Amino acid sequence: MADLELYDRRDCPYSKRVRAKLDELGIDYEETVVPDKHTEREDVYERTGQRGVPVLFDPHLEDGWLADSEEIVAHLDRVHG
Repeated sequence: MADLELYDRRDCPYSKRVRAKLDELGIDYEETVVPDKHTEREDVYERTGQRGVPVLFDPHLEDGWLADSEEIVAHLDRVHG
């Protein structure tokens, strides 16, 4: 099982940016595609208190997760690059 988990949407440009960075770095991750409707994103809400995507869960993070694509990409470069 991969250490990293990504909650995303396939058509979201921010999610695509994060997936591209993960692929570029050759990082294995577990992907969970969330529903289109924010109100149906209970899994990510229960874990983070918010419903936006992308969300990356990484044990290297102090809080365990990030929810901003720019911050996620910078973190991936810094820690996994």
